[in-house]
Amino acid sequence: MMMWGWRDGSWIGLLFMVLFWGGVIALVVWAVRQGGSTPAAAAGPSRALDILEERFARGEIDLEEFELRRSALSRK
Repeated sequence: MMMWGWRDGSWIGLLFMVLFWGGVIALVVWAVRQGGSTPAAAAGPSRALDILEERFARGEIDLEEFELRRSALSRK
């Protein structure tokens, strides 16, 4: 019968298991933190202006509203 103890070298397996799961947890935390910013927020006013121009081109807003919102975006 084999006895598994510290003298058998099983502490190396334990060390690798702890390192593996620590790495997995660190990777998950890093991925969650990286996913926190949205692409629209990162692009800033230029993305907002693109959306505004698309809405105007589709006829969702009229010229007056387009110019009012464009001027509000340019003030930021």
